[in-house]
Amino acid sequence: MKSHAEQFMIDAEKKASDAEHKRKLLFNISQYDKKVVVGKQQYSNLPLARKKASAIKSKVIENLDKYLIEFESNSKKNGAKVIWAETGEVAMREIIGILQRVHAKMIVKSKSMVTEEVHVNHICEKYNIESLETDLGEVIQQMDDEPPYHIVTPAMHKSKEDVAKLFHEKKGTPIDWTPQQITAYVRKLLREKYPLADAGITGANFLVADIGGVMVCENEGNAYMSIAFPKVHITIAGIEKLVPTLNDLDLFLPLLATHGTGQKVTVYNNLLTGPRQPGEEDGPEEMYVVLLDNGRTDLLAKKEQRRALNCIRCGACLNACPIYRNIGGHAYGTTYSGPIGAVITPNMKNMGEYKHLSYSSSLCGRCTEVCPVEIDIHHLLLLNRKDSVEEGYASRSEDVIWKFWRKAMLKRSRMERGGATFKNFMIRRFFKDAWGARRDLPKVAPKSFNQVWRERSKGKF
Repeated sequence: MKSHAEQFMIDAEKKASDAEHKRKLLFNISQYDKKVVVGKQQYSNLPLARKKASAIKSKVIENLDKYLIEFESNSKKNGAKVIWAETGEVAMREIIGILQRVHAKMIVKSKSMVTEEVHVNHICEKYNIESLETDLGEVIQQMDDEPPYHIVTPAMHKSKEDVAKLFHEKKGTPIDWTPQQITAYVRKLLREKYPLADAGITGANFLVADIGGVMVCENEGNAYMSIAFPKVHITIAGIEKLVPTLNDLDLFLPLLATHGTGQKVTVYNNLLTGPRQPGEEDGPEEMYVVLLDNGRTDLLAKKEQRRALNCIRCGACLNACPIYRNIGGHAYGTTYSGPIGAVITPNMKNMGEYKHLSYSSSLCGRCTEVCPVEIDIHHLLLLNRKDSVEEGYASRSEDVIWKFWRKAMLKRSRMERGGATFKNFMIRRFFKDAWGARRDLPKVAPKSFNQVWRERSKGKF
């Protein structure tokens, strides 16, 4: 069985060489780029908004224990039940327990990356519980038995022709159907399912500590229907999703929408504060909030990298990243792809198995430039690289080579020793594989700059 790093190189090579894949991806990202430019015009001072959002999220992460307890207390007062899950396995055991207690046969699920993280669909299937995606992009991906390709746009890598072909093969619809016809078909299918669902599962864009509320943002209305129809509603959210007060949403909702899709605000913004209360006509009879750790406290323990927990999952860094734009989302082989995924995955899962993600970056800084909460992502990637070496995940040959290089660089006489022929031999011998088959190895000049400078300056000073 290949390691994660080996599989990544195979998949990345395949996608980077696929011209049609790249065409579709770049076209879809270009549409995003145009909309974001327009969306940002709503701000008179975007840098100030980003700075304020960064300060609020940093305050939350530095005081996460306080805000989690505040959220739990207020959520319970609203009638919701709060479940703490240290791992994804614990979270799913609790969720399956709830579903079995209410004899659930079918659930509807809104778009949610954290449900992908804990594999809700696959685990429900093992217990003979049908889990139905309701977001159009997620419906497409579920039908194709693929995970989401992008944090915000699950089927970004597919063209409208690909989608029409998929529906033709899976559902027998006409192969020449337009996006509008496919959307209408899915809408009709889903609206037949909502009233029959035994439970609804959503993620959370934000958890609001001072009111114990769950904020779910969407553009299709499907999350709202996944909440309103079933008798049982389950929210699963990472513990980092907190904001201190309801007033903070005034800042974060536009930032999320603008950087995620170029909108001023998402079309549907649902604030959930518990199950149906006396006198209310709709809403679930029971509401559960699963607070998921699943490695987040390991990331929290890193003094520098914990800033990555500020992320609001807008997906902007993916669209800006030249690596993502070449290899796409599936090559990463992780729930969270792109630059932010490369930062958090090694810390939340296993540095030894996933350290390669932190090296899969040009370090151009575009991810940091576009982040709405000012996470210095490219710097955190460097810190991950540093940690991987200090934790002993560098190969012995790599250690030897860099120790030799460091020793040589600290003294001029050692640097000049051996000559260009020997140095070029060493580069070919030890760095050829690491440098990559598609790049020419650098060649050491016959004379160093220092030697040339001394020769030209001889007698002038």
